[in-house]
Amino acid sequence: MKIHFLKYYKFGFTFFISVFSIMSLNSFVTKKQNLPNFIIIFADDLGYGDLGCYGNPTIKTPHLDKMASEGQKWTQFYVADPVCTPSRAGLLTGRYPIRNGMTSKKRAVLFPDSNKGLPNSEITIAEVLKQKNYRTAMIGKWHLGHLKEFLPGNHGFDYYYGIPYSNDMNLIKDSPNYRKFSEDPNWIANPMNYNVPLIENYKEIERPVDQFTITKRYTEKAIDFIKEKNKDPFFLYLAHSLPHVPLFADPKTIGTSKRGLYGDVIEEIDWSVGKIIQTLKDLNIDGNTIVLFTSDNGPWLSFKTHGGSAGPLKAGKGTTFEGGQRVPAIFWGPGNIKPKVVSELGSTLDVINTFASLSDTKIPNDRKLDGFDLSNVLIKGEKSPRNEFYYWTRASLNAVRVGKWKLHIKQLDKINYSLPYKLKSPELYDVESDISESYNLANKHSEIVKNLRIKLKNHLSEFSDNLPDNLASRISKDSNRHPDNLK
Repeated sequence: MKIHFLKYYKFGFTFFISVFSIMSLNSFVTKKQNLPNFIIIFADDLGYGDLGCYGNPTIKTPHLDKMASEGQKWTQFYVADPVCTPSRAGLLTGRYPIRNGMTSKKRAVLFPDSNKGLPNSEITIAEVLKQKNYRTAMIGKWHLGHLKEFLPGNHGFDYYYGIPYSNDMNLIKDSPNYRKFSEDPNWIANPMNYNVPLIENYKEIERPVDQFTITKRYTEKAIDFIKEKNKDPFFLYLAHSLPHVPLFADPKTIGTSKRGLYGDVIEEIDWSVGKIIQTLKDLNIDGNTIVLFTSDNGPWLSFKTHGGSAGPLKAGKGTTFEGGQRVPAIFWGPGNIKPKVVSELGSTLDVINTFASLSDTKIPNDRKLDGFDLSNVLIKGEKSPRNEFYYWTRASLNAVRVGKWKLHIKQLDKINYSLPYKLKSPELYDVESDISESYNLANKHSEIVKNLRIKLKNHLSEFSDNLPDNLASRISKDSNRHPDNLK
């Protein structure tokens, strides 16, 4: 009897395991077929220390703080470049901007008189997701070319509503220089002084755009898109124009933050995030949507009270110090994202690989990408595959990080980043123990300096045989494209 019992017990157990495996497989297949939605919310010039969940004591960001507690808060997350145009190019293509031409020694970003933009040969996140018929929208600041052939509609986006470049461009002649008012935390510019257009798809619908209501209108358009397209998988790229200077906020919110106008702006962006999250919940699609909130670069410190804070990090926007390229990053997706604080390396360069993996689409294999697939970090809480990062700006390679070590071979002025700073010799920092880059350890670790210089040399060899000073006048080997492309 005992033998028969064991026999049937084994059979029953085997049968149970088989049924469970089939059910799990079916569940997996169903989940794969039910493609996740993706939302990227991109702030402009928001610093590492500007959110409550990253330590700001006076700016209230309850919605972002909740996102961070329910999802993943990354503490060592980097953007591809410390200024607008190349950073956005890096996010959308997963390539250092030196590869796609969106960087230059002559101009840091595109301007209203630029006749170039992101080349149509580049493949964006939106175009990758089109393999699975995602509905796509770009709402907000584009800054990858204002001419028709470079607008979002030519880069995989079904819908576009926003401004084509920074909100301080096209300053009308004889308008007040807003730099003179940067010490007054409550000074407000006149939006009529900035002849910035608002574009819907390819049509200019307002000029100059009313920047007091721009955050609210971006939010409304984003919500409309989510409501209209939620029956299909969708990708929404919402790139706020703010807190880029000059600062504007809804008149109803001005004066409500302890941090002055800058705080008002951040708190309105937090309100916007809350409205979008609530929309996902109301439509019962929050469990199938992954949201990333981050910034294009660090704070614009030369604008004093109208600029943000890098917290404990050194310097800010335009520099390759940590304050210029390490930014807040929150991934949220209830039931999908494993909640934790991630203290390993990640980058906006990794987003295209990660979204492709999560949507079962393919990244381009005919060009060099610089990203890693972070999906196992997000879903399973595993260790990040990224262990190194190269700090580029103005078509120049300034530094490299491997593990905890960061080596500077070039630097820019900490505040006025258009000015070079002469380094007497390379500087080495342990940016885990010394996140403020205060203690140069190059003399104590000559072997590490030597190894990191080899890393830099090998990385540069991908781009030109005439390095490093002539890089902007050379042709990138892997893309056959001139990098000095911001004219």
